[in-house]
Amino acid sequence: MKVTFADSFWKSLEVMARHQTWWYKTYEVFRYKIPMFFENLWFFRKQLWEFRSWDYSFNLQLLSRSLEKTAKTLEFHGNEVDVTRLKKVQKINRVIEIIKNIRENNYLSKAELELGEIILRNNWMFTDEDENPEIIVHNKKIYDRADVLEELEWNELFDILKGQNFDEYKTLMDKKSPEEKNKMNVWNDWYDGSGIRNWWD
Repeated sequence: MKVTFADSFWKSLEVMARHQTWWYKTYEVFRYKIPMFFENLWFFRKQLWEFRSWDYSFNLQLLSRSLEKTAKTLEFHGNEVDVTRLKKVQKINRVIEIIKNIRENNYLSKAELELGEIILRNNWMFTDEDENPEIIVHNKKIYDRADVLEELEWNELFDILKGQNFDEYKTLMDKKSPEEKNKMNVWNDWYDGSGIRNWWD
C-alpha cells in the first residue's frame, strides 16, 4: 500500500519549523506575549491588588477569576461539540460559585434560611445562668448545619476539580457491543463536564 501525504501536512511541518526560529520567537514576544501580558494584568487587576500571601482565600480568588475567563472562552469561542463543552462550562461556573461561597463565608446565612435565624442577646457579654437552654439548642443546630453545608461544598469543589473515575468509563465501554459503540457516543453520555484536566479547547 502506497502512503501519501497531503500538501497541508508538509505546510504544517514548515509552520512548526518556522515557529522554532529565533526571529519568529522574537516576533512572537512583541506580537502576542507582551500584549497578552498587559491584557492579563488588566483582567486580574483587582485580584492582584488585593492578593496577600498569608491566606488561602486569595489563592482561591485568583483561581476563580482565571476560571471565569476559561468558562467564557469555552462557552463562546470553543470548538468542541456543544454536548460536552457546555457541561464543562456548567461545572466551571459551579466551581466559581462554590469559591464565592467559601470566600464570603455565607454558610451561616444559608443555614438560617433552612432553620430560622440565630437568636442573639441584646448584651453580648452574657453569663451561663441567664442563657435560655432552648436558645442554646436552636443556635447550635444552625451553627452545626452551617458547618455541614460548608463541608459539603468543599467536598463538591474537589470532586469537580478531580473529575470522574475514568475506570468507570472503561468498564462501561467493555459492556457495549461493537454496534452500540458505533451507534452512540458513549463518552458524550457518560462525561459530566468535571475534571480540571479536561477544561481545555
